[in-house]
Amino acid sequence: MPLESNRPAARPRSAPTPTQGSGSARSTGPRPTSGALRPERDMSRPLPAALSWTVLLAFAVAFAVAVVVLGIPLWLPAVYAVASVITFAAYGADKSAARRGAHRVSEQTLLTLGVLGGWPGALVAQQVFRHKTRKRSFRRAFWTSVVANVVVLIALIVVLEWAGWDVGVVRDGFVSLFE
Repeated sequence: MPLESNRPAARPRSAPTPTQGSGSARSTGPRPTSGALRPERDMSRPLPAALSWTVLLAFAVAFAVAVVVLGIPLWLPAVYAVASVITFAAYGADKSAARRGAHRVSEQTLLTLGVLGGWPGALVAQQVFRHKTRKRSFRRAFWTSVVANVVVLIALIVVLEWAGWDVGVVRDGFVSLFE
């Protein structure tokens, strides 16, 4: 059995030998490429799926507790639910387009949908479709957007709690800052 560590890092790939297998997901040997080598891509090993499911579960539990304890109006979780369904569909459409080689949904659109409250649906879609889980730059931007969304959500809840969930009080207070 050849030692993989003895190979040069930039070795050109060729058709698999009988000992390497066909390049399927279960194969440990190099996968064949069609045509010229692709330029270096921003890919890495996906994060463990358990991390995504744990973050999603923690968010859902925290949101449910906030609804019960703080009396958050149900429109707020409804916004997240609707945005998540839309984002899930967008990820599905992008994965389908990627397989067909058709026009793709832009990463900016996927990230924007996540920032607008659809990130829970994005997490589910990433795991269900196994899509957008390896590209480092997208993962960094995605997790940054998740943290930003949660911070803004917490700030919104604090402000609305202070105002007694009267959006008019918050609006009037905000407007008075600029008068």
